[in-house]
Amino acid sequence: MDGVALGARFSLATNRLNFCGPADAEPTLYRAITEGTDLGPARAALERFEALFPYLEAIGAKHDLDPFDRQVVEAYWIGNRLLDAFAPDDFRAILAALSRRGLPRATAERLAAHLPSDPIPHHAFHVSFVGVGEVTGHVATTLANMEQCRPARASVSRVQAGTLDVEHPELSLDGGRLVLTGRRVETLPYDPRILPGLRPGAEVALHWRHPALLLDRDRAERLGRYSARSFAAASEGLERLRLLR
Repeated sequence: MDGVALGARFSLATNRLNFCGPADAEPTLYRAITEGTDLGPARAALERFEALFPYLEAIGAKHDLDPFDRQVVEAYWIGNRLLDAFAPDDFRAILAALSRRGLPRATAERLAAHLPSDPIPHHAFHVSFVGVGEVTGHVATTLANMEQCRPARASVSRVQAGTLDVEHPELSLDGGRLVLTGRRVETLPYDPRILPGLRPGAEVALHWRHPALLLDRDRAERLGRYSARSFAAASEGLERLRLLR
């Protein structure tokens, strides 16, 4: 899958909600996903997503890859080996870039001074450590919003006209640490043009209750593994900041 189209799948929901990106980006992103067209304009739109592009730039630069190489985009949203080489100083550079895109400088400096030992440039870490809406100011950083914003691995139990029944663990606090526990069942709207031929038993990635991507076994395993790493690292950093109780 083209990296721009892959990025559009996860960015469509937040753009529809007016949380991030250009106000007029939705039709372009939708065509990139469903038709494989408008990839140039879609890329230009995604570069303007305030919190997204600094991560793609950093991952790409670390490995001499284009920011919209499929592996780079997949690393940020799903997780892969490209994330394994990052050190605290690399993440401090990301925080500096985020501060140029809207993250308050005082927040960036405070986070940089209290990084965990293994910060990871994955969306789940951004959501839980930097904060859901700290760059744009459009969304409060609450546990409920972290749950909505994290890329979640979910199992499909039923497919109906325009809706899916899915099951997935839920982000919660356990002894002051962020963990995925329990079993949440919910019915979500879905677009058959974005996920054609979906069947019960499939696994999908969710972002803001939007079924964005069909997951094969390898991607599903990696999303689970890198999400767990992200929340463990975020818990360590937030404990240093004494933000979790």
